[in-house]
Amino acid sequence: MQASTATPAHRFSAITIEPFVGTVTVRFSDAIVAATDRAKVLREEGHEPVFYIPFEDIYFDLFEKTNTTSECPPKGTASYWRVHAVGGSADDVMWAYETPETTALPIARHGAFDPEKARIDVDPAEDKRHTPHVME
Repeated sequence: MQASTATPAHRFSAITIEPFVGTVTVRFSDAIVAATDRAKVLREEGHEPVFYIPFEDIYFDLFEKTNTTSECPPKGTASYWRVHAVGGSADDVMWAYETPETTALPIARHGAFDPEKARIDVDPAEDKRHTPHVME
């Protein structure tokens, strides 16, 4: 009889969510599918930052919810959407945690986009307090 070994539970890193100062624009097939100056950025150790856009700034007429879901213990259950724009479409381009866990409540009613399926342009606002200015 072979002894079984317990697999250690995966340790999830803490997440931080903060307002992003600047604009985020998402394009699919040359169409703007979301644009905002009210994005939030989620940071999680070992992952690239993810920008979440308020539902009000996403053009939902271009999206169709799919049956795809995924679980992420620090955030909850994600739902996914397919996009249709300018003659193209792609499955599971956007996801959202519609009823997130407590640690992820700031991203409720916000969607994030797969950077391999959509173009995400991030334009930070100029920090006027720390930008040198030339006197005229």
